[in-house]
Amino acid sequence: MSGIRTDLTGQVAIVTGSTSGIGAAMAEALAENGAHIVLNGLGDADEIEALRAKIAAHHGVEVRYHGANMLKADEIADMVATTEKEFGRLDILMNNAGIQHVSPVEDFPVEKWDAIIAINLSSVFHGARAAIPIMKRQGKGRIVNLASAHGLVASPFKSAYVAAKHGVMGFTKTLALEVAEDGITCNAICPGYVKTPLVENQIADTARARGISEEEVVRDVMLAAQPTKQFITYEQLAGALLYLVSDAGANMNGSWISVDGGWTAK
Repeated sequence: MSGIRTDLTGQVAIVTGSTSGIGAAMAEALAENGAHIVLNGLGDADEIEALRAKIAAHHGVEVRYHGANMLKADEIADMVATTEKEFGRLDILMNNAGIQHVSPVEDFPVEKWDAIIAINLSSVFHGARAAIPIMKRQGKGRIVNLASAHGLVASPFKSAYVAAKHGVMGFTKTLALEVAEDGITCNAICPGYVKTPLVENQIADTARARGISEEEVVRDVMLAAQPTKQFITYEQLAGALLYLVSDAGANMNGSWISVDGGWTAK
């Protein structure tokens, strides 16, 4: 899928929020390169099983599913512990799960704020906290956090998301310093707008609501911040991920890769 090859044969990866969208694509990219996968996320049980079976069959790896709720620290810890119990190791943790809500601060629902901080930020801590002892015993591990361009810059009406993603960036740097001598790296990927199914579904609705063409929605509304005026692709994000988990990326630590079409260069 990614066009980039790095040998992950025998390695084990957890990708949170991987039953659809970016997470599913990242899980498949890792599987394509030989890693066994633990999927996690929400969705219809039959659809999740179909995804699990497809990745396993296409890439000849073991693929499991764990339904840990990213709002619950004990379930996240159980997901990590179960992975070690079933596979005997954990090499890669990709913290991908995330949600969004758009509202002015004075109208921002408290429950939405709490959920975004919990899922987008606190779950990163809980996953890493559980994974680090395993990785230390192995003498090697890779933690990759999906941040965002909004981990580096802000946009109005996205206070919880921006706060959480800035927090992810700070956590990434701090953890990297703590584990730098243990063979473990911690880095982030900061995408701009990615053409996920959710985004695709919004294009036509936005065009109707604003009375403009779908092309204008993409160029002038969704991609106004991205100088290339192009969506980021799954393949481009997979390329960044594979570099960070490969031996070539072993000295990339406490840093990030911006895949944002030049957004944060401004």
